Amino acid sequence: MAFPVATRPAEEYNAIIYDGDGPEMRKQGTHFLKSARRATWSLWRVAEMTEEEAYERFLKHRWPRTAGQPVCRFCKCERCYTITTRRIFKCSACRRTFSVTAGTQFNSRKITFKRIIAEITTFVLNAKGISAIHASRTVGLNTKTSFIFNHKIRETIAIKRGDLVLSGEVEQDAAYYGGHVRPGNTGREGLRPDKKQPKKLPKKRAVFVMRERGGNTVTRVIESETTEEILAANAKHVAPGSVIYTDEHKAYGALHARYKTYHVNHRLEYVNGRIHTNGAEGFHSRMRRAEIGVYHRISSHLLGLYSAEMAYREDRRRVDDASQVWEVIEMMLATPVSRVWTGRWQKTAWC
Repeated sequence: MAFPVATRPAEEYNAIIYDGDGPEMRKQGTHFLKSARRATWSLWRVAEMTEEEAYERFLKHRWPRTAGQPVCRFCKCERCYTITTRRIFKCSACRRTFSVTAGTQFNSRKITFKRIIAEITTFVLNAKGISAIHASRTVGLNTKTSFIFNHKIRETIAIKRGDLVLSGEVEQDAAYYGGHVRPGNTGREGLRPDKKQPKKLPKKRAVFVMRERGGNTVTRVIESETTEEILAANAKHVAPGSVIYTDEHKAYGALHARYKTYHVNHRLEYVNGRIHTNGAEGFHSRMRRAEIGVYHRISSHLLGLYSAEMAYREDRRRVDDASQVWEVIEMMLATPVSRVWTGRWQKTAWC
């Protein structure tokens, strides 16, 4: 599934407000999150739905090509009849039964369709992410259930975005996450922290972001900012002939052989005309706020899921709430059963 970025002209969604009360007052636009175009869905809308209405929406998003009419997941036959007492379908060709959530990320669900929509709505409406504890208290689920559910959403997003290819002008930058060093029991006055020490921690990882100007954002978790890692990420996600903007790090020097590359020396300046990495650095700024203010700690083996989530939020920041909710549901219905998060709390080991 493609992930187009909404690039509506400002005049289409901005209301006009004025800053100041004199003749020099300047016209400003309302932030999209405050505009009426964004507020197309809410938890109140979910509360007004019936369980039957929620089920009908799942049917339409599971089989959009047939307008919600079931298609056999085994033989693809469209001649299926409904067993209404159990909300399952039986194929007239292979005689096998299936449900609307069978073989998807919602496989073996235990909660109602209405509550599933409420959980996804809570996930989508929080622009900087939402913790499992907060989501569970909002929707009324067990914390473990919200934890698994939210990670299934992140896994779905990461799978769907795994093969994105960027072109045109692409900004690139990397930042390190995790491995926080607790301050020692000494005064800070006169002491200068060792900035290299956190990078030596085994749990610390770098998130390498590639952000197409006016397009999509792709993230990749790497051990460190090396030439090999940078070349491998670009070979998979950046089309030949693209124009790349980076900082002065030496690892980006090898990109000259395949791309037209420009560097900005941050020790001297941050912007030189169109040569800057402000878009990529803006992504890291918002992800850092999510790490510090929402999740508090991100494990290194889950960093790829969290970075994919934040990249998705970054690309959909100008899309209304309802479109995002139904897009996530449709993606999860089109994604096979998770082999990582299914049975997470069972006694068997997981990795």
